[in-house]
Amino acid sequence: MLSRLREQIWADWIWFPEGYGWADLTDHDGKVYPKTQDLWVTIPIALCFLVIRQIFERTVGTPLASILGVTDKKRVRASPNPVLEPYFCSTSKNPTQSSIEVLSKQSGCSVRQVQRWFRRRRNQERPCKLKKFREASWRFTFYLVAFFAGLAALIDKPWLYDMKQVWEDFPKMPLLPSEYWYYMIELGFYLSLIFSIASDVKRKDFKEQIIHHVATISLISFSWLVNYIRAGTLIMLVHDSSDSFMEAAKMFNYAGWRNTCNIMFTTFAAVFIFTRLVILPFWIIHTTFVYPLTLYRPFLGFYFFNGLMFVLQALHIFWAILILRMVVKFLPGNHIVEDERSDKDETESEDEDGGHEKLQNGHAQNGHAQNGHTPLNNNHSKKD
Repeated sequence: MLSRLREQIWADWIWFPEGYGWADLTDHDGKVYPKTQDLWVTIPIALCFLVIRQIFERTVGTPLASILGVTDKKRVRASPNPVLEPYFCSTSKNPTQSSIEVLSKQSGCSVRQVQRWFRRRRNQERPCKLKKFREASWRFTFYLVAFFAGLAALIDKPWLYDMKQVWEDFPKMPLLPSEYWYYMIELGFYLSLIFSIASDVKRKDFKEQIIHHVATISLISFSWLVNYIRAGTLIMLVHDSSDSFMEAAKMFNYAGWRNTCNIMFTTFAAVFIFTRLVILPFWIIHTTFVYPLTLYRPFLGFYFFNGLMFVLQALHIFWAILILRMVVKFLPGNHIVEDERSDKDETESEDEDGGHEKLQNGHAQNGHAQNGHTPLNNNHSKKD
């Protein structure tokens, strides 16, 4: 029964134009074609990326952060409190005013003390600037290398200049070694992002990032299975073209290099909008969705592939709106770019004015010791 179900799912008429099928992807006469089992290689590649990333962040990212002057401001830790801690962990990290008043009575602390405790506790869970810099430096390095490697692999390919060539002899286009490694490395990298998602810096668009990674992995994998590889290489090249500028902007943001950050971000915004709102929809998606209808009758695989493309395009529009909002914010006053997706450390101005009130074992201990903590400058919130 399972064998029959598998045959129905992978039937030729579902994934290929009429008259073509999986038999056309059988190796012959020295020509090699993509195979399903090839994708298993991406798992060890992804694991290798995780190891390389840890080594890179320690040996390159950390020293580079020191050279650029990336420093973390000391955060005041929230004192242990048996009433507030369980509420923070299991109920809400941002209690309402009425909840704060109830917690004040339960803990024996003033309302201001409870508010201050929650601010400090939230700040404790936010990643430090050094962690964000190291993550950005790793992604910057990969995207930069991947873009130029992809460009080198495609520079002599006719479909880079005439996108209709992606359908030339489809699906009988033999696999080239450069295409094989380009696909395996890109897919392995995106898998590594899924594996490390629990420890990576979380943004406000966390769900959209998950959707993007899943859609990208599905798109790359499916295009490999049915030999849409030429279109896939163009899609990967377009995506890598702008991402290195974004990561560079974040790095300079964390370092406090305001003008350099603004230049990098402006460049990123221009390249992102041109590649993902112009080239991708009007050239590449037109080539994968409109042009094939002049060659073949529509089939389910055609709709599945382009459905993933439209998911990515919708996410690009969503991010373009965020990017334009950031551009509007920083251009008039020439301020550093603020990331619409980022959490910001909350300041504690009342601590600056006086008392460092401690919460210990559910009771307030009043005092006026200076905490040495200066307000974090929200203008230095990052781009990513």
